[in-house]
Order: sequence, then structure tokens, then C-alpha cells
Amino acid sequence: MHIGELAERTGLSLRTIRHYDDVGLLPATARTDGGFRVYSEADAARLMLIKQMKPLGFSLEEMAEILSLLNAGGVAERAGAVAGASAAGPAAARLVEFLERAEHQRTKMARNLEQADEFIAMLGRQTS
Repeated sequence: MHIGELAERTGLSLRTIRHYDDVGLLPATARTDGGFRVYSEADAARLMLIKQMKPLGFSLEEMAEILSLLNAGGVAERAGAVAGASAAGPAAARLVEFLERAEHQRTKMARNLEQADEFIAMLGRQTS
């Protein structure tokens, strides 16, 4: 698919997708003879993972590392059990570190959302 279709499917801008290509996070699978980027279904799935990581505060370098670890021979399945991560090797242990950071960040985001809901409710009471 071309970049426009990928942007439409993922809800990301052309500029963002081009940036991810430029920094090596999402290189186009191919290019047409005219130089246009062409992306695969696997690229779309990879972009959706990037989109999920972004609000959790991971840097571009960390996202690249996570994607690499996830693609490294099924490490993701072995990293699923936190207790068994050390036995699965350093790649799985690193994924567990990222998991713990993501969970911590999500907890912070949930707390902030609760505070926003409380504020919105207070404003609603004041305007009623």
C-alpha cells in the first residue's frame, strides 16, 4: 500500500510516517520506480505497535529496541511470564523492563485521567 493508505488506516499523518521512515523505525518495504514508498501489512502492524508505544513515553530508540526484541525469534511469547524471564535470557528480561515501565506509565496516565474527570465533574456542577 502507498503511504496515503497507510496514514488513513492508522490515523497517523504522512509527515509522521515519513519521519519514522527517515529515522529507521519504519522503513518502507519497497519503493516504486517513481520513488514512492510502498508498505506491507507487516509494516502497518509495526506502525500500530509504534502508535501504541508513543503515549507511554518511549523514545524512538527504545521503540526500535522493543520492535527488534519482539521480532527476535518469538521472544515476546517467552517474556510473557515475568517470573520466567530470567531463564529465557537477556532479551526477555529487557522486554520485562519495558513492560514494567509501560505499566507504571499507564498507571500514571490513569491517575491523571481520574483527576481530569474530577475537574470536569466539578466544572459541570458549577455550570449547572
